[in-house]
Formats: sequence, structure tokens, C-alpha cells
Amino acid sequence: MQFTRPTAELWIPDSTPEDVALARTTHMAIGAHQDDLEIMAFEGILAGYGLKDKWFLGVIMTDGASSARAGLPGSNLYANYSDEEMKAVRRAEQKKAAVIGEYTAQALLDHPSASVKDAENRAPVEDVKKLLEASRPEVVYLHNLADKHATHIAVSLRCIAALRELPKEQRPKRVVGCEVWRDLDWLVDSDKVVFRLDHHENLAWALIGVFDSQIEGGKRYDVATIGRRRAHATYHESRVVDANSMLNFGMDLTPLIEDDTLDISKYVLSHVDRFRQDVASNLAAFASRK
Repeated sequence: MQFTRPTAELWIPDSTPEDVALARTTHMAIGAHQDDLEIMAFEGILAGYGLKDKWFLGVIMTDGASSARAGLPGSNLYANYSDEEMKAVRRAEQKKAAVIGEYTAQALLDHPSASVKDAENRAPVEDVKKLLEASRPEVVYLHNLADKHATHIAVSLRCIAALRELPKEQRPKRVVGCEVWRDLDWLVDSDKVVFRLDHHENLAWALIGVFDSQIEGGKRYDVATIGRRRAHATYHESRVVDANSMLNFGMDLTPLIEDDTLDISKYVLSHVDRFRQDVASNLAAFASRK
């Protein structure tokens, strides 16, 4: 498969022929940076783990050049790495994750963040569209459209553009926006897509832990990711005992590929409006009438 960037790569952990590896895909996640998939799309990874009838395809849009690397106190392993050195390390780490998680394939599209943020640049859209046409996933995981990371938002918008260019019969049955840089516990419960992630906790730790350049580089994504899942499991329901040990939440983006005329901004803001109405209703119900 030829992508728009000469440095892009489609890597297949078990060396299955490319066309077969892509065709067996059932779950696909498209993230901005190396390690985003393992944080946001663990449901999809679990869906294919250890099975032969379901497979996870990982896609990373950017080259990972600008990651934090100051190091944790007392550590300076990555502090002096150049952008080119960090890109090589992060690519290697993402491949390790693909082996651990038994992905059908890992695409590394290698776009600079600035080019993904450029709405007039067609290259990211074309690369994603090519992968979608070859893999025909049933479920696609993206960054949620209320995320606070600019590159995450840009990546999801390019992916929605690619999805909307597919014939309706080739589009996935389900598209979900996931948590990374902004939790989705603020969504009203009826808007939450709930990912129940109780099994293979050892795999969850391993997948995040393999990104040593990020963790030792100064960001404890391993502890934070598992901590968020555990916190969601407890705080999701206030009146019942914990039914799950780990949860993530998602925003349903499927309507955006079912109706190409649906305004993306209005759709996302409708979730904010329902949250606002929920807060207002609770305040009004219990406020003093004096």
C-alpha cells in the first residue's frame, strides 16, 4: 500500500500478506500520536485479542516529533533526543504495542502535526480513505470531538471527511469518539457510550507501559490511564455498588457518517447543551423558592 508520505509504513506483526491482514479487520482506531490508541481504544484491542474472527487495526496519523522529553526527576534518558530520534523511538514503541496487543496491522502515516491541522491538505484524508476501503471495519474509534488537544480534533475531522467520502454501504456500523485529553464523564448518561474493560488488566498495563519515551520522558500516562478507568467505574453510578473494575466513555459519532449533511459543530455542541440543561434542571429542582 502506497501512502502520501514516503516515510509512511504499514507494519504487520505476524507477517500475514497485506491484503489478508487488512481484509480481516473488524475494529479500527485512528489516533494522532503513538500511544493514543492504547489509551483510547482498549475496547477494540480487547475485541480482537486472542481471537481469529476479530482483528484490530491501529492507525497513527502523526510522526510524534514534538513529544515531551524533559524526563522524570533523576532521569534524562530522552532529554537530549532530537525530533528525529524521538520519531524513531516512538515508531518502534508503537510496533511493540502492536505485537503485545496482537493487532492485525499498524499503520504509521507519519504526517507532521501542522499538515494534519491544515484543512486544505488532502493527504491525511486520502491515506485514511485508502485504509478504510481496504479494511472495511465494523467499528471505528476516533478522538472525541470535545477533546482539548488541537491535533486530536484535526485528526478526527480528517477521518470524518474520509468516512463521508465512502459509499454508504462501505461505511462502518459504528464510530465512537474516545477519551484522551478530555474525559467524557461530563456527558449526560444517555449520551455516554460505555466501554467495559474489566478483563486483561495486565494487557492494559503492558500496552501503556511499552511507551517508555513518554512515561520516562515526563508523563505518567500508565498510571493516569488506568486510574481514570478505575475512577469511571466507581463514579459512573452513585446508587449501586461497582459493577465493573474499569470503564472508559465514548461519544457516539455514528450519526455524522449516517447523515453527511449533519453539521459537526452543532452535533458536538448539542451534547454540551444537554449537559447544561441537566445541570440547570438539578439546580432548579432543589433551589429555595424564597
